[in-house]
Amino acid sequence: QVQLVESGGGLVQSGGSLRLSCAASGRTLNTYTMGWFRQAPGKEREFVAAITWSGGRTDYADSVRGRFTISRDNAKNTVYLEMNSLKPEDTAVYYCAARGGWTISTRNWAYDSWGPGTQVTVSS
Repeated sequence: QVQLVESGGGLVQSGGSLRLSCAASGRTLNTYTMGWFRQAPGKEREFVAAITWSGGRTDYADSVRGRFTISRDNAKNTVYLEMNSLKPEDTAVYYCAARGGWTISTRNWAYDSWGPGTQVTVSS
């Protein structure tokens, strides 16, 4: 399995921006589809964004489409989530996940490896 560690979370005002990073070790990411999920207090973990191994295809939750951008640098074994126009409802723990397949999935159970998460808090 690949080991994942997220970074870049923090406290930001509504309308602000953050860039999350997900660094991988153990295996190279160039054969994995990568995803970002989030979990707010009292809520289930939900899909945010995903990107295929080549970066040629991405998918987003409707709630973040147009505000968030997922990207990857396979040479650096890192995946990013650029978050703009943040809202208080974006407050959650954000998780990076790896899926050993060629296709995007929005389902938690489709991903094999998970990072510990990074907290994002958006104040109003």
